Amino acid sequence: MKATSDKNATAAVATPALAARLAALENRDTLRFAMCGSVDDGKSTLLGRLLAEAGMIPDDRLAQMIRDSRKHGTCGGAPDYALLLDGLEAEREQGITIDVAWRYFGTDKRAFIVADCPGHAQYTRNMASGASNAELGVVLVDARAGVQTQTRRHTAILAMFGVGRVLFAVNKLDLIDYNHARYHAIEQECVKLAHDLGIASADAIPVSAINADNLVARSPNTPWYTGKPLLEYLESVQVERKQDAAFCMPVQWVNRPDHSFRGYTGTIAGGRVAPGNEVVVLPSGRISRIARVVGGSSDLDVAEAGQAVTLTLADQIDVARGDVIADPVLPPDVAAQFACHLLWLDDTALLPGRRYLMKLATHVVGAQVTEIKHRIDPDTQAHLAATRLAGNEIGYCNLSLDTDIAYRPYKEDRRLGGFILLDRESNATVACGTLEFGLRRDSNVHWQQLDVDRAARAKIKGQSPRCLWFTGLSGSGKSTIANLVERRLLADGFHTILLDGDNVRHGLNRDLGFTDADRVENIRRVAEVARLMMDAGLVVLVSFISPFRAERRMARDLIGEGGFMEVFVDAPLAVCEDRDVKGLYAKARAGQIANFTGIGSPYEPPESPEIHVRSDREPAVDSAARIVKLLTL
Repeated sequence: MKATSDKNATAAVATPALAARLAALENRDTLRFAMCGSVDDGKSTLLGRLLAEAGMIPDDRLAQMIRDSRKHGTCGGAPDYALLLDGLEAEREQGITIDVAWRYFGTDKRAFIVADCPGHAQYTRNMASGASNAELGVVLVDARAGVQTQTRRHTAILAMFGVGRVLFAVNKLDLIDYNHARYHAIEQECVKLAHDLGIASADAIPVSAINADNLVARSPNTPWYTGKPLLEYLESVQVERKQDAAFCMPVQWVNRPDHSFRGYTGTIAGGRVAPGNEVVVLPSGRISRIARVVGGSSDLDVAEAGQAVTLTLADQIDVARGDVIADPVLPPDVAAQFACHLLWLDDTALLPGRRYLMKLATHVVGAQVTEIKHRIDPDTQAHLAATRLAGNEIGYCNLSLDTDIAYRPYKEDRRLGGFILLDRESNATVACGTLEFGLRRDSNVHWQQLDVDRAARAKIKGQSPRCLWFTGLSGSGKSTIANLVERRLLADGFHTILLDGDNVRHGLNRDLGFTDADRVENIRRVAEVARLMMDAGLVVLVSFISPFRAERRMARDLIGEGGFMEVFVDAPLAVCEDRDVKGLYAKARAGQIANFTGIGSPYEPPESPEIHVRSDREPAVDSAARIVKLLTL
């Protein structure tokens, strides 16, 4: 006899009433919401008490919480409901939430997935993670303190990540004697904050988590409140859910188990797909048709959003990881430059012009912020001029990528409009952001094909173009050695150009100062000039302090690994100061020169330069001779 499925088996042994309830639970709607707020506003206590009051915590877990309250609790030995949720030992000891804790619970009417987000500013990245997956934001506000900076920051992050509805739970009403006037003032400030940030719907509920006021039933302590208690609100609140009717799938993996099969694997982001459907591959724009839709080990007649499938195409066209296969009638847009909102997460500030990696859906591509249009003041939401973004600051920026990508504005599609930025050295996440629209400034600019190229120009000169990038502290001897190298190369008949930091700042870069942001732009410009000089067939010598590894890496990537040689002219700081005939170090130590490398601004020495010169141990002429000998032209 054929075995029944688990679902049918359950129905077979259930009473009619239980079977009906199981069927109702099976068809429940699911609400995803993020719970956030400032430190000590009571997020964990509120959620723990809510679950306990609704009868969703097993008795043994409640008993464990009561025992833990005597050791870790903050209520003088009384039950501390926050301990039901604070799972990390560090959280239990400090009484704060550190990581995003995903909670799953439900009632007969609705299932819930809750992102319990940390309140500390240093964990803002965790808050952003919760907001990016939420349909509703629940922001706790301490009734004693009212709206704080972190309240405003969290609400701004919810708005940035497209959360269209926010509930402000004004907690600890018992500590202000359930004062209606105080609550009403906070409610008005909260609703105004949400509307100013562009959040369409904002509500408020007065609660006391520790006393369970207005959690599962209206409290007699707030007779002036006639709205729904928190649980009923969560069960009934309507949230906006966008369903993309057009088929779209970012390619995660090119599946080639053998020469007879070539498929493209990914998770369908929107719409549905079936064999025979016409599709477009982006960003290339090539058109084809679906030959097969493979799910697991068998072919499917149709696949829908959320399913992981492998697609095969009727035509042999080039498709790579990060490409998007989509409906050609309503395809995503394609661009390489964007306006975006950016939440900076790293301790090291964002500097325009510095290169990062951008990850959007399954695509990873080189990127740089070309301009910070403004940053947003978390207290006033004012748009302030900025040349950098510090940790936890939100800015509106222009973003430039190394190549075109397929995208949709974040407000239309979270998967194809949300991205993160990664540090190119450590691969750490330094920012998250949302694309607003593509900039059309490069859509009419195309590479002009020229008959005379770098190879032709180099051939007539009888040499291979190279870039020797001299880096080191001021006074290390960079310019002296670079000058000697050029003299020797010129004597040997080579065509050269020397770009010296001080000389370039008299012309091309005379508008730049010495802030970190200006230093980044200084190196970006000279790297572009060096590449143009190499296109002319020249051997280019660049002598710049170039203090940051990220910018030297940018120059290497721009010029190309084969043509770039990093020359580290190394000397101790004390030696550089002794050589300083201009007296710059003395002025810097006296506070007369700000951001002087080695004194007020750091120098990041190369980790693996092609040539390492110790100028305090070797005469400059000998160093120059050794460099020329190592240079293969």
